[in-house]
Amino acid sequence: MDALESIRPTSARRWRTPPLLPRLLGVALVVAAWQTLSSTGVIDAQELASPGTAVATGLALVRSGVLPQAAWISLLRVLAGMAIGSLAGGGLGLLCGLSRAGEELLDAPLQMLRTLPFAGLVPLFIIWFGIGEMPKVALIAFAVAFPIYLNVYAGIRSAEAGLVEAARTLGITGSGLVRHVLLPSALPQALVGLRYSLGVAWLALVFAEQINASTGIGHLMTDARELLQTDVIVVCLCAYALLGLLSDLTVRALERSLLTWRPAYTGA
Repeated sequence: MDALESIRPTSARRWRTPPLLPRLLGVALVVAAWQTLSSTGVIDAQELASPGTAVATGLALVRSGVLPQAAWISLLRVLAGMAIGSLAGGGLGLLCGLSRAGEELLDAPLQMLRTLPFAGLVPLFIIWFGIGEMPKVALIAFAVAFPIYLNVYAGIRSAEAGLVEAARTLGITGSGLVRHVLLPSALPQALVGLRYSLGVAWLALVFAEQINASTGIGHLMTDARELLQTDVIVVCLCAYALLGLLSDLTVRALERSLLTWRPAYTGA
């Protein structure tokens, strides 16, 4: 084992998440400057609540159970939309990446659809799916399907031709070639698409929760906007950001688990 460890690339041994404290330093500086400008009156409290006020409001919403319940509902919507969108986008990426006929038939319509602003589809989704949970989940699924599709497709098509030919020389063809060569080659790119689509999912959720929502973070933010409660709006935005960060960290952990075979440059 020691001999094997000694010949592993240095980048593979060092591939780990950067320390947390340096990453938080920039955030702390921004918050400190924001609090200073609010305390000195440069930023009007009626226009933007101070960090201290937002923290107090957030703690009150947590103690009352309003914010945890809203965050849980929003998270479920994102997870449902991600599941549907990932299956659709990944399936289409595989079909177009593995088949020239599939690419010629489907790629052009998909490229047209992905340029549509998903926020502009809200009225149509309401007509098609009503005003319940379905249009919210469908909007998120539509938004995330295309990043997944593009990255899975690009990952398959970027597989090294020499590696494919070597596999065929060894008698690996058909499903074996797909399973042992093409899919592993596409996995890093697919995970990049997953990380990107998670960010898009939370953005789509903001629009989705404007569709007659009675629960969720978007509902809290809409009510706060009507009442000019900037502290609640800040809390809701921070909740979106934290949930998005947790989602990204989850995918990064998945990357470390699935891509241990792939040495990567970690920075100088």
